[in-house]
Amino acid sequence: MRYTFTGAFAPHICGLIEKKQALGYDYHGSACILQTFDKFCREQFPNETCLTAELAMKWAEKSKTEQNLSRLNRVSVIRELAKHMNSVGEQAYLLPLQLTKKTGRHIPYIYSKEDLSKLFKEIDSLQPSLRAPTKHLVVSVIFRMIYCCGLRPIEARRLRRKDVNLFNGTVNILESKGHKDRIVVLSEDMLELCRNYGQCVETIYPDRKYFFPSPSVRGDGMYSMEWIIPTFRRFLQAAGISGYGEIQPRLYDLRHTFATRGFEKGIPPRVMQEILGHKSITMTLDIYSYVLPDKKAEEINKMAAMF
Repeated sequence: MRYTFTGAFAPHICGLIEKKQALGYDYHGSACILQTFDKFCREQFPNETCLTAELAMKWAEKSKTEQNLSRLNRVSVIRELAKHMNSVGEQAYLLPLQLTKKTGRHIPYIYSKEDLSKLFKEIDSLQPSLRAPTKHLVVSVIFRMIYCCGLRPIEARRLRRKDVNLFNGTVNILESKGHKDRIVVLSEDMLELCRNYGQCVETIYPDRKYFFPSPSVRGDGMYSMEWIIPTFRRFLQAAGISGYGEIQPRLYDLRHTFATRGFEKGIPPRVMQEILGHKSITMTLDIYSYVLPDKKAEEINKMAAMF
C-alpha cells in the first residue's frame, strides 16, 4: 500500500519509512499512523514547520474513545520520527519515554536500608526444622543473593550446584529470560556467606543437584515459586514492611532495589544491562528511569533517546 504525505514533515516521514523498510520492517501499520499524523499537522498546525513540544504533546493527548494501546502506538511512532529527524540534523521534540509505557505496570517498592536491615534480621531468625533441615540456611542466602546480584527469583531457584563457583565467586545464569546466559560476580561478603552455606548444606545433602536444595520430591529438588513467594511475604509481615499506598513490596523488588542503588552509585547503564541480563540497553533505561530521583531520571531519559 502506498501512502501520500503532503505536510511540512513529509520528507522526514518518507525518510523514516524508507529507513525502516531497508532494515527489513514492513512498517505498514506505522506508515498508516504517520499518514494520520501528516493530516493532523496540516489541519491543526498548518503553519508549523518544526516538530515542537506543543505539537507533539497535542498529538499525544488521548481521546475519550481511544484505547490506551492505540495511543501508545501513536506516541511511539512519532517518537521514532523525532529521533530520525534529530539524527539528520533537524531539531525535533522527543516525547518523554514515559508516554510510551503501558499502564498497569507495577511500580517497584524500593527497599530502604532500614527495610533491608529489618527484613534480613527476620530471615536470619528462622529456626532449623526437622522436616526441612536446610531451610533456615537457604532463606538466609537465597534472598540475599537475589538482592546482592540483582537476580530474578526464578534464576536463584534454578541455580545448580555446579553453576556457583565458590572458588572465584562467579555465578552462571543459564537459559534465563529470552534464552540469555550471563555471569554475575559475588561480592567478597556474599562469596564468604555462600562458602559457609555450601559447607553446611554439604553435610546434609552431599549429592544435591541444586545450590538451594528442597526436601520436597516435587521439582526434582528445586524450591518452587509457590514456596518462595509466600515465605518471603511472611518475612515482610514479620519485619513490618507493608509498603505505602498502592505500592506494595514484592520479592522481585529486591532486584529493582539492586538496580536502583546501582544507578545511584554511578554504575553505567551498559554494565547494568549485562548484570541484569536485559536484551537491550533501552529496556534497562526504560524500566529504571522512573524509579530514580528526578535529576538522575532526566539524565537516563536523555541517554535513552540516543538508542
